[in-house]
Amino acid sequence: MHIRPHRIIKRRKTRKINVGNISVGGDSQISVQSMTNTLTTDIKSTIKQIQNLANAGADIVRVSCPDENSTNSLKEIVREVELPIVADIHFHYKRAIEAAEMGASCLRINPGNIGSNDRILEVVKAAKDNNCSIRIGVNAGSLDKSILEKYKEPCPEALVESAKKNIKLLEDNDFFNFKISVKSSDIFLTVKAYQQLSKDCDYPLHLGVTEAGGLFSGSIKSSIGIGQLLMEGIGDTIRVSLSSDPVDEVKAGFEILKSLGIRSRGVNIISCPSCARQAFPVIETVKKLEEKLSHIKEPIDLSIIGCVVNGPGEAAQTEIGLTGGGQDNNLLYLSGLPHTKVANSQIIDKVVEMVEKKIKEKN
Repeated sequence: MHIRPHRIIKRRKTRKINVGNISVGGDSQISVQSMTNTLTTDIKSTIKQIQNLANAGADIVRVSCPDENSTNSLKEIVREVELPIVADIHFHYKRAIEAAEMGASCLRINPGNIGSNDRILEVVKAAKDNNCSIRIGVNAGSLDKSILEKYKEPCPEALVESAKKNIKLLEDNDFFNFKISVKSSDIFLTVKAYQQLSKDCDYPLHLGVTEAGGLFSGSIKSSIGIGQLLMEGIGDTIRVSLSSDPVDEVKAGFEILKSLGIRSRGVNIISCPSCARQAFPVIETVKKLEEKLSHIKEPIDLSIIGCVVNGPGEAAQTEIGLTGGGQDNNLLYLSGLPHTKVANSQIIDKVVEMVEKKIKEKN
């Protein structure tokens, strides 16, 4: 992707940690995460879903570990997949220890609800012994009672205070290999909490708008919240939380990064909304191209514009471009230059052929 000067984002400097073979923070690329929704004890289904997420481009996958059978299942899951696994732990400190021993690359915990300092120390020891990082996961829906009583309701200050309290717990136990999230389902609350926290510490931040909703509404909410923070240089890894197939979370995550020029994967289609001037059915064409080009992993820009008003200008900025022309004479551009005329019936096959050829040339 060609990055224009005005789109360069200056990232805030953070420490670098490792989640398995993926580095987070510092000068690492911003990673995309998701979470399985299968029963962890259903090992085959969980492995299959993780592999689907890997194929979609996920860098890290979180797996819920609510009981001992789930943590025991991690051993085989970790052995069969390449992506680093984050074990999602709540309340039971023994689950965290078991997960670390079974090969999890990271433990997602809220140290404040793990229990006494002795228990936290045991979890930290297990993390150290097994080269396991930790994510402090603060959520507006599960704040500590004492903090809620102090602030009366979830607010940015409450989320940040909870995060700092948990940071101190880990630091006091001589553990610094962690990242932090301060999530809420409210965009304003989420953004302000991350903005405040980014001024107070230099640990890597895991971004997300929690419980954002379904595919359509959740993607929009997440794009606004995560996108605003990324534009300010805040954030080292992201998860788009959707009530949808986890693969959709990964796709949405990459679309956010792609739209900001931060990271690109697959075909970036620039297309018009269509109008009476269109010389071919734009919406239907784009939908078919998205399906037929979904296997492409390498980044490439493709413009699909229905008429000559904006078509040539967009084609000049993309590697492959299609501009609608009258009398079934649409024009295909290659590297910004007119290449060949294409009839409506040939558009899909010709564009797919051109994209695949271009990718081969790149490799």
